[in-house]
Amino acid sequence: MDISAVKQQAFAMPLTSPSYPRGPYRFINREFFVITYETDLDKLREVVPAPLEVTEPLVKFEFIRMPDSTGFGDYAESGQVIPVSYQGKKGGYVHAMYLDDESPIAGGREIWGFPKKLAKPSLCVTKETLVGQLNYETHPIAIATMGYKYHTLATDTVHQSLLTPNYLLKIIPHVDGSVRVCELVEYYLEDVTVKGAWSGPAAIQLMQHALAPVAELPVKKVISGIHILTDLTLPYGKVIFDYLKE
Repeated sequence: MDISAVKQQAFAMPLTSPSYPRGPYRFINREFFVITYETDLDKLREVVPAPLEVTEPLVKFEFIRMPDSTGFGDYAESGQVIPVSYQGKKGGYVHAMYLDDESPIAGGREIWGFPKKLAKPSLCVTKETLVGQLNYETHPIAIATMGYKYHTLATDTVHQSLLTPNYLLKIIPHVDGSVRVCELVEYYLEDVTVKGAWSGPAAIQLMQHALAPVAELPVKKVISGIHILTDLTLPYGKVIFDYLKE
């Protein structure tokens, strides 16, 4: 393969058989279970990178089922999103994500900078209870529950909440171990259809783990639980701040 062919074909690793196809990526019947809880404000300020600003002492712990996604297939993920502000715009900083599939782990990290690690998240209904669980290897690190479809929510309000900006810190090392890419990335979900949204009594428990430290943002009080069924598109993002040029 000559140089021009390499440049034309290169998209993702490996060169001749990338781990994922080109985007954008469409998700059908994507299911969210999100528990918003109060935590320690100083802990949030320790993990949120400037120029993002912490706006309130809240964390959104998400469990997501994706049964039908372009190029990525059927998988689940879980993680923590922190409400932040950037130049006056309110959005969410993705602090940690845990997935059970190599392809979206690779694509999420390489393209946008999603902080993804391999784990075992799940989202299911057990009798009258919606249950989200996250295991790291064989150890449970998060268990969340909510009454199943107790209260129906207005889809217009939920739809607007899904259109706010999302922020990521993309880091790629150089071959000598130094940092080659360190950028703040912004993206917006597109073509969002909310098929249903519900709330109910909710609870969450976080367990300590050295390599999956979700409990470092401790639960002081559960604010709300919400269950959403959507179709949406994840497009490419844009770099809004380059740490290596500042």
